[in-house]
Amino acid sequence: MREKMPAGSLTSVGIGDDAAVVTTPSGSVVAAVDMVIEGRHFHRYWSSGYDVGVKAAARSLADIAAMGAVNTALLVALAAPGTLQVSWATDLAAGLAAEAERAGAGIVGGDTSRADVVMLSVTALGDLDGLRPVLRSGARPGDVVAKTGALGRSAAGLALLTAGSTEPSVLVSAHLRPRPPYDSGPEAARLGATAMIDVSDGLIADLGHVADESGVRVNLDATAFTVDDVLRDAALSVSRGPASGDTGEYARALAMNWVLTGGEDHALVATFPPGTALPDWWQVIGEVREGSGVTVDNAPHQGPGGWQHFR
Repeated sequence: MREKMPAGSLTSVGIGDDAAVVTTPSGSVVAAVDMVIEGRHFHRYWSSGYDVGVKAAARSLADIAAMGAVNTALLVALAAPGTLQVSWATDLAAGLAAEAERAGAGIVGGDTSRADVVMLSVTALGDLDGLRPVLRSGARPGDVVAKTGALGRSAAGLALLTAGSTEPSVLVSAHLRPRPPYDSGPEAARLGATAMIDVSDGLIADLGHVADESGVRVNLDATAFTVDDVLRDAALSVSRGPASGDTGEYARALAMNWVLTGGEDHALVATFPPGTALPDWWQVIGEVREGSGVTVDNAPHQGPGGWQHFR
């Protein structure tokens, strides 16, 4: 199995010894860890082993990118039932390897154990490549807020799966195999981003962390967000609007809620000094102001801002 794992360009000692050795050109190691647990973060009846491998890797790799760093290596710990099919575990490894390669990282080690359900812990390592880390605490009034990557698609895919959809679609794929824009993290750092975070729990919830850490208010411009036909159609197929109401309007509101509060797309959202020339793939969606919290068109969002881990 280990010969199928990418080593990574900065790995001098990989899988096979008690520990790995990974070069750190900048002299600093950026580290992040995340878990996926069967029944909490995925279900085997709609996620393949490959899907889970991709998702588990992407969650940690996106955190490294959100610091403005380049991904270098992954450490993977797996606990699973003794009855787990070998083919499922092999597919899991393939998914991990594929996403690590997409991010430019190696898989350098890990551990295995037995458990009642599948549990996967992935530690990602990164290098700042001479740049300063982009923290959550650097946003300042006057900064613009911009995002890169899709929003709402993973939440829509989950809604379709929960509703019993068995048809493959771009939305279901977005939920099962997220594709964070890894290269955009270091790019944002080079452009002078003052704060950054990946959208794992929901745009409003995650920008709330930036607002809290920076001591500012983040105001989103509702006109910056569009509900395309793909999201609209998904909302129509799963919505249960009031019998006497406008089902189309209800579906549009549902789709917009996916965009603003749906997590697991792992898009990147950052704040930049005013006047920063941003590439086309970065879209301005709001600005930083005096105050606290997150608002949409200067009004608080009604309801949860995203995923609540202990709900």
